[in-house]
Amino acid sequence: MQPEGGPDGCGWYFFTGRTETGMEAKGNGERLNKYLAECGVCSRREADRLIEEGRVTVDGATAAMGMRVSGRERIAVNGKAVTGKEEKAVLAYYKPAGVICTERDRHAERKINDELKYPVRLTYAGRLDKESEGLLMMTNDGALIDAMMRGNNRHEKEYVVRVDKEVTDEFLKGMAKGVYLEELDVTTRECEVRKSGKFTFVIVLTQGVNRQIRRMVEHFGYRVRALKRVRVMNVNLANLRPGEYRVLQGEELKQLYQQAGLR
Repeated sequence: MQPEGGPDGCGWYFFTGRTETGMEAKGNGERLNKYLAECGVCSRREADRLIEEGRVTVDGATAAMGMRVSGRERIAVNGKAVTGKEEKAVLAYYKPAGVICTERDRHAERKINDELKYPVRLTYAGRLDKESEGLLMMTNDGALIDAMMRGNNRHEKEYVVRVDKEVTDEFLKGMAKGVYLEELDVTTRECEVRKSGKFTFVIVLTQGVNRQIRRMVEHFGYRVRALKRVRVMNVNLANLRPGEYRVLQGEELKQLYQQAGLR
């Protein structure tokens, strides 16, 4: 979904409260981008972009890059107020094909936040394009999103792919050693690829490039007929059906945070 890495939207929340002095927003407290991320509004990177574009205000004044807040200010994004920090939630969600990972496209017929019904506004970590389906990680923990999306961490994402022609050994070897994508001027990393059927294969990626698998497949003269993500790091799609989700907890959640380098 566009590049597979990085949220493109942010959630909207409600009133937090007011500080007694605007000085708190400038000197003490924590950085505004981190605060927005921990409120589940968006990732730190996305928060920086919103601040830079002048779309964030603190007590009615346009926020500045690097400013700090205490959490008692009136903070708003695009004119909509932000709540204080909420209890963290992490979901494994089965995104159906046809659903778009966006919150800003008014013309999209099926947007992720319209499809996923959950009491707290969540953002995705690692998008899937419209035609693809499968595991989508949803959370309001901006720090987790940042950690999962950092390409240098080489977190694994596993996919099952069906193509329009028989999968050959030559094709598998070519995919595995990396493919130069001329239109993006990028060579994909070496990856694990194995045949799972006459027309299907499994691929494990450690990077997120714009429509990476589809572009790699097309390089060898194939076309993707179906693409499903079945694993992100230690989290598996398991028995979820399209549109279903489960809340991560216990050892599974602990391992996710450990692999992300946050615990």
